[in-house]
Amino acid sequence: MRAVEFYDYAAIRLVPRVERGEFINVGILLSCAARGHLDVRIELDEARALALDPSLDLALVRRLLGAIEAVCRGGADAGPIGLLPPRARFHWLTAQRSAILQTSPVHGGKCADLDATMEHLLQRMVRVAGRG
Repeated sequence: MRAVEFYDYAAIRLVPRVERGEFINVGILLSCAARGHLDVRIELDEARALALDPSLDLALVRRLLGAIEAVCRGGADAGPIGLLPPRARFHWLTAQRSAILQTSPVHGGKCADLDATMEHLLQRMVRVAGRG
């Protein structure tokens, strides 16, 4: 039996027109400090994004999401932030900002399987029920 671990997570939000405040969830950031774990999963539903703003630059959005993935992975390729420990990168990624990509407030939980928890969060918060 696996030990129960405490984790924190935040949804990644795409806010095409910040002044309107409308958003769709496009991913999840998951951190477990005790295990030095930081993971991100992104699922961009381009049709839903374009429904909020038909002029949205999807190539830009994909590049920005790629930058989040790079920071999450860490390393020199992600710049100075990528050299920080996983927990510090999680806090940097979830810092409040007014930009096209934002995160929800950070929430916590406990689980025995971080991968299963990530899948559950994606299903509940990112994916549209009845699709795929």
